[in-house]
Amino acid sequence: MNLFFLFSFINGVIAIIFGLFVYFKNRKDLTNIFFFLMNLGIAIWSFSYCQWLLMEVEGNALFWSRMLNFGATLIPILYLHWVFCLLNLVKKKKGIIITGYLITFVFLLFSFTPYYIKSVEPVLSFNYWPQAGLLYIFFLFLGYLGLVGYTLYQLFKTRKITFGEKKTQIDYIILASIIGFGGGATNFPLMFGVTLFPPFGQPLIAVYVVILTLAITRYHLFGIRFILTEILIGTIGLTLAIQTLTAPSFGLKIFGFALLTAFAFMAYLLIKYTYLEIRRRQEIEKIDRAKSEFISIASHQLRTPLTAIKGYISMILEGVYGKLSGKQTKPLENVYYSNERLIKLVNDLLNLSRLDAGKIEFSPEPTSLEEMVSGIVEELRINAEKKGLYMKMIKPSESLPKIMADQDKIRQVVLNIVDNAIKYTKEGGITIKLEKINDEERIRISDTGEGMTKHEIDSLFQMFSRATAGTQLHAEGAGLGLYVAKRFIEMHGGKIWVESPGKGKGSTFIIGLPIHLDPKLLKAKTKTITKQPDNFF
Repeated sequence: MNLFFLFSFINGVIAIIFGLFVYFKNRKDLTNIFFFLMNLGIAIWSFSYCQWLLMEVEGNALFWSRMLNFGATLIPILYLHWVFCLLNLVKKKKGIIITGYLITFVFLLFSFTPYYIKSVEPVLSFNYWPQAGLLYIFFLFLGYLGLVGYTLYQLFKTRKITFGEKKTQIDYIILASIIGFGGGATNFPLMFGVTLFPPFGQPLIAVYVVILTLAITRYHLFGIRFILTEILIGTIGLTLAIQTLTAPSFGLKIFGFALLTAFAFMAYLLIKYTYLEIRRRQEIEKIDRAKSEFISIASHQLRTPLTAIKGYISMILEGVYGKLSGKQTKPLENVYYSNERLIKLVNDLLNLSRLDAGKIEFSPEPTSLEEMVSGIVEELRINAEKKGLYMKMIKPSESLPKIMADQDKIRQVVLNIVDNAIKYTKEGGITIKLEKINDEERIRISDTGEGMTKHEIDSLFQMFSRATAGTQLHAEGAGLGLYVAKRFIEMHGGKIWVESPGKGKGSTFIIGLPIHLDPKLLKAKTKTITKQPDNFF
């Protein structure tokens, strides 16, 4: 009983402190306001829980049990409203929000009547445990399971069309929701006379509040680890203190005090070194963010002059400014190709910075892979012929159906891989085959080049990674193209991989794309990432 009181008190204090912390961070932001209101509901529930546990008179216990359920009734709709603010769904889901408040209002009207909580009865070690009335059953299905379940559905739905840091933070919110509402649900069985297990979920409510606060205030994994470490240490310390104070003999109290002292010393060291480790990693994160921002800004600044250089050199080579001599043409062509490589590098860096920031655009539309690949083959055929390589395309016996895809991104991926195949192949050629396997369309790009070892294949799609043939035959590459390609394909719910029999035996890149794109991705036709409130993501 003492532990239930302790955990409930801790839950209430944490809810108030963290709710006010977020609210005062930006008092005009609706996201912060509803986070505070949700925490206020948790605090009402928690402190009423404490009062109810202290009551020795049945009437008083009944009042506080109804009060704690009054707070519990507020939590689901405020949780839904808060999440919808985070996901920018308030206007789109206005009808759902209004319906949720109306349902909640009805339950609140009856919260102090026998229709909601009819009585308090002895259950397990509790003198008075609230017993559900008929209306409370409807709250469990409509209010608790309904509103919370629908909110989780929207979180999972948004997660599927989200990338980068935002996706990670949505994961934290989903995790916290499952922990918090799952823990709170352990109170319900006893209200219906089911005594298989005690309400062991009480300690989890504080974890729920802490993780949500960290998510909304832009803290990351390291901050969560630190807070959870402190909560765990505090919980263990309080448990040891209670056991020491309630020990039946003086000898056990001395032993408990010695154990508590040793634990306090070890806890101090653990918190100290955990804090130092977190600070060190946060500094590394800060440097990484600065590096990413520098790359993004530098890439944007470089792209405009490089494009201008490309245009002028192209016009010079075409004779717009006068006829060139043979000696002038070759150096200018070299400059043109070097400028092209710089533009490609800048584009890869821009894509990389956008992917890491979760700001990449995703615009799927009906796409014919046959038409796209045919265009790429014709575009690059001259490059292959200059090296004496063949290039052929094998189409399926029946035309492939159109798929929903972002044409620019898929074209960039295929173009990059075919271009690499030409660069890294000395003799022979490149074969591109289209095929349909079950619910997937595949593009197989095979070359007769240098091939790769298993070790090279395992690291090929990592950032700044290149195979041995790449560094030997084409030294100016940065090792970003395949990493970006993998991320683009994964955005479509597809996969990309490479197969090679070994060195000197060629390679085959396979791109698999689903014929039917996830409907949730189709609804996100303009951007995968929408603007979020300033204090979130």
